[in-house]
Amino acid sequence: MKTCAITGHRVLGAKFSNAALYAQLQALIEQGYTTFYCGMAVGFDLQCAEFLLLLRDEFPQVRLIACIPCEDQSDKFSKTDQLRYRKVRRECDGEVVLYPHYVTGCMLERNRYMIDRADIVFAYLERMRGGTYYSVHYAQERGIPVQYYKGENKHGLV
Repeated sequence: MKTCAITGHRVLGAKFSNAALYAQLQALIEQGYTTFYCGMAVGFDLQCAEFLLLLRDEFPQVRLIACIPCEDQSDKFSKTDQLRYRKVRRECDGEVVLYPHYVTGCMLERNRYMIDRADIVFAYLERMRGGTYYSVHYAQERGIPVQYYKGENKHGLV
């Protein structure tokens, strides 16, 4: 069983491609990654989780683990994102909740938790600051390979 931690920005850039993301997640599964740790944040995390749940129909060996920094994580999400979050959470194969309520540092602790259990990190990194940057740097310090999300090229190929 090979494991993958997911980390990425909350805001997806203008060039972000759902088709490229789906294809890259499928490629990870085809490479033998079957357990995915997802931090359940809005943006890249939830988009990956939704696609992994779809891919699970074709690849029943896929397991999605929600890594929730605090039970009240989704309280400040928009109503639409709260609905997405709850739906994904219900469909996950397992979950870990680190704290009952938000505490300083719980998001970074969640990221370390996922990375410490991962064979690879799949990252959407466009800025050299913030939680995603921290997570990628943490993985690199530990010798865990990082595969970066890459959008589609001008020919529509991944």
